[in-house]
Amino acid sequence: MTGASSHINEQFAEAAFSNQSVIFDELYSGDTIIAYKRKRVRDHILQYLKPGGNILELNSGTGEDALFFAKTGFKVHATDISKGMQQQLQEKVVKHGVQHLVSNELCSYTQLEQLDNKGPYDLIFSNFAGLNCTGELDKVLSSFAGLLNPGGMVTLVILPKLCLWETLLVFKGKFKTAFRRFFSSKGRKAHVEGVYFDCFYYNQSYVKKRLKRDFYVLGIEGLCTIVPPSYIEGFAEKHPRAYKILTGWEDSLKTTWPFKYMGDYYIISLRKR
Repeated sequence: MTGASSHINEQFAEAAFSNQSVIFDELYSGDTIIAYKRKRVRDHILQYLKPGGNILELNSGTGEDALFFAKTGFKVHATDISKGMQQQLQEKVVKHGVQHLVSNELCSYTQLEQLDNKGPYDLIFSNFAGLNCTGELDKVLSSFAGLLNPGGMVTLVILPKLCLWETLLVFKGKFKTAFRRFFSSKGRKAHVEGVYFDCFYYNQSYVKKRLKRDFYVLGIEGLCTIVPPSYIEGFAEKHPRAYKILTGWEDSLKTTWPFKYMGDYYIISLRKR
């Protein structure tokens, strides 16, 4: 993807998520599987990073994770390209009285060299596939080392090219959906609040290869490998016993082969050398 087309795609993504920002929390805050996913990501980070650190959050959305980490004892600089999401975040920060712990900045993660607040940070964090909205992930990754303290961390939550739940749709005859991630080098169209933009899929190997000079891997987990993806709406509420069993299996197998490679997402953490 060229720089010009990437910029246009970012503009569409910004419009889509700004449109969604006013209803985002209403749509997702009560979803059991989304709450499970958030807890998994937060627990993953907290096993490596002690409270008191400085976090740079990319694609911070309405600030749910920024608020959590602020209340856990971190300072968070929350960035996003969406003006609407930044507005929602600012209102939450004031409402919860954490202005001294959460700052924000309107900035694309493909232009982190333009950040006003360059840290340095103890963690760079991106949740729930925000980084899948760019075809220039290599550019984003290359900016990380210079923004981190020695021994600093990166934790990213990304959509891979293989998702077990989607692949199983082949048995329902939904071949296009089952294999949409495999053949996505030029992106696949995503649709949010009336706006279309390109979404790209990246395996762990892509991230590891581009960060290996300055980072080593701390841990990788599959997320929603056995637990259904949250777009299978109402699964946990309709099937509570099955959901409990599946979460138990996933929690036991999340770091093992092949399950850490087959989730709807993966969580990957790396530490700066």
